[in-house]
Amino acid sequence: MKQIIPEKGSEKVSKFLKKNSLHKRDFAEMIGVTLSYVYNLIDETVPFSTRGTTIERIATVMDVNPEEFSEYRIPQEPILIDESVETLKSYIKDNNLSVVAFLKAFPRKKRIDIVDILRGAIPLPIDFKELKLIGKTLNIPDEELYTMWEIRLKQVLETSGMNIYSNSGLVNSMFECAHKYISEHKN
Repeated sequence: MKQIIPEKGSEKVSKFLKKNSLHKRDFAEMIGVTLSYVYNLIDETVPFSTRGTTIERIATVMDVNPEEFSEYRIPQEPILIDESVETLKSYIKDNNLSVVAFLKAFPRKKRIDIVDILRGAIPLPIDFKELKLIGKTLNIPDEELYTMWEIRLKQVLETSGMNIYSNSGLVNSMFECAHKYISEHKN
């Protein structure tokens, strides 16, 4: 019986970069590390990261589960699944985009934020223009994008201490004005 030897994380990354013709510099920017770290990682002159954030970013860019890396340790704190992030992931698939192709649609300095949104580490932006850029890239209908933004903004209000239910008149009025404004200024 032949023994199966698990593939090292560095080998997976190397194969992924070659398969996707992704430059090491772009990959480094997407996962928030230095270019020299990526070179050393692939050359195995440094051990593959066991830092959860780094492995989760690598897995997000590669569109795999972090558990596929033997170096990954499942975090002890619960991971919150945001329905909006799941919607973004389904739109990426519906548009036949790889995560890398999706990330390349954004300016270099913005890519790591998008990676962190996709891995659930940071929430969707409350800046509607930023969210609109994501929506435009994925062909998300304006109404659906607005709904995602409204849900996100309600989360911000609640975590800031506002009881949105006892202030429903104010909150509803604010969102009616916002919806009207956004509808009139589609670009």
